[in-house]
Amino acid sequence: MTSSKPYTLYTSGTPNGWKVTILLEELGVGYNLHPVSIFKGEQKEEWFRKINPNARIPALVDHDAGDTRVFESGAIMWYLATKHLKYFPQGLKEQAETMSWLMWQMGGLGPMQGQAAHFLRFAKEKIPYGISRYQNETDRLYQVLDTLLEGKEWLSNNEYSIADMATFPWVYAAAIAGISMDDKPNLQKWVDRCMARPATSKGLDVPEPNPMKTSVGDPEAFQKRIADVQKISIGTDKK
Repeated sequence: MTSSKPYTLYTSGTPNGWKVTILLEELGVGYNLHPVSIFKGEQKEEWFRKINPNARIPALVDHDAGDTRVFESGAIMWYLATKHLKYFPQGLKEQAETMSWLMWQMGGLGPMQGQAAHFLRFAKEKIPYGISRYQNETDRLYQVLDTLLEGKEWLSNNEYSIADMATFPWVYAAAIAGISMDDKPNLQKWVDRCMARPATSKGLDVPEPNPMKTSVGDPEAFQKRIADVQKISIGTDKK
């Protein structure tokens, strides 16, 4: 495949997708955008499985490297940051710290918060144990971040990095999982710092304008947004 831009990104408007688009916007590199409708199941189609056999977004193709494919959001972030020598430190000790927090997000915060949101908002059957288990673990992980950020601006080596970019979209979506930020002042200040970066705002609007920007602070709009997603994801629309 030939392309005037170095990358093609296959993605959708989710925290895992926003992680990569925020990084691409920070890097300022051109990329072709290929939206993938996860509600229509496009990620399970054969053409997409050739890019990501696991059938999940996001996925990246690097045209400047012989159409090299990269899948899993953390792997994509590491690949881009390493290739462009930005947002990932050079020293081995510093790399270990940044990679530790990146893997912490990939293996802990993302899966736990994803399950919390699922059981709270989108499961066909309300299971109190599932809601409580995953909300409590997600809140514990948020407390880990709040403690880490005491007197610090960023997660690793006190420099803005892919660790921050990977974690931010999940914390940004805390309300969907029913997680409160009221008792996490250090974490809230970090969220504000991330949001103040122009690339963050741009990345959150890929592949489409982000409705959370206007709905999270408006309870009525937020509930409507959740209801709309529920209709699509669990078939509550009986029309």
